[in-house]
Amino acid sequence: MILTTSYLPPISWFAPLVKGEPICIEQWENFHKQTIRNRCRIDSPNGPLNLTIPIDKENFGAGGKCLMKDVKISYHLDWQHQHWNALETSYFNSPFFEYLQDDFRPFYERKWNYLMDFNEALILKCCELMDVEPKISRTEVFLINTENEPVLRYSNLMTPQYYQVFVHKHGFVPDLSIIDLIFNLGPESVLYLEKLK
Repeated sequence: MILTTSYLPPISWFAPLVKGEPICIEQWENFHKQTIRNRCRIDSPNGPLNLTIPIDKENFGAGGKCLMKDVKISYHLDWQHQHWNALETSYFNSPFFEYLQDDFRPFYERKWNYLMDFNEALILKCCELMDVEPKISRTEVFLINTENEPVLRYSNLMTPQYYQVFVHKHGFVPDLSIIDLIFNLGPESVLYLEKLK
């Protein structure tokens, strides 16, 4: 299965990975703004919140295009501090934040050059915490279909309800970032993912 890179991907992104399917991350596509490539969605006290990693436009060509493998993270804004504060505020009262915060905090203290490397390291950390041994690689060529569009197989699966910190305020929010599931269900996250169809 071929998937696009993703910053703390949605729960549905992880379903095939947990089921043991080999996953190939597309690195030869052009970067697309306002997508899961550099944005995740978490549950916050005020409802769903998008956290976006700013991109350095240095490698972008005249047409505003850049291959995913060459996309660099920008540090002009202190986004790491902002994202970590948002995660703390949103998940401090979740059942597993206290136990897992030290696993995630280093990602918001170290500077990473490339978006794909940062995303992949976070994905592997999430897999480690769920005791999943992923089969992940990166594409060697750009795969296109007959319409010259990238062959990306990612779809939003229906995600059944599970415990969320703010469900009493604004109801259950489906298919949030995997971090929502991990902070709320901890080791049971993998059991939840295995049941997704």
